Amino acid sequence: MENSTLKSVFRFFGFLEGGSLLLLLFIAMPLKYFAGKPEVVTVVGAIHGFLFTVYIITLISLTIKTKWPVKWPAIGFLVAFIPFGTFVYDHYYIRSKYY
Repeated sequence: MENSTLKSVFRFFGFLEGGSLLLLLFIAMPLKYFAGKPEVVTVVGAIHGFLFTVYIITLISLTIKTKWPVKWPAIGFLVAFIPFGTFVYDHYYIRSKYY
């Protein structure tokens, strides 16, 4: 896969992963605890887990292929656990010399 294509795929899955985390935290979890619907967390959590895994695999592939400094993939991994983190990361990544 070309570098530019891999970068686009990485950004795409970053947005999907970040969006699924927001859905999980701000929609599914309140529905579980306030509306008694734990199945929503099961479904959204499974989707988020899949997207997180693809995001990390893409991050590792991009790191190896483009020979990123360790700082970028480390931060990319950490922000995946923070709401809105992947969106902020993308903002800085798109403006870096590595994009």
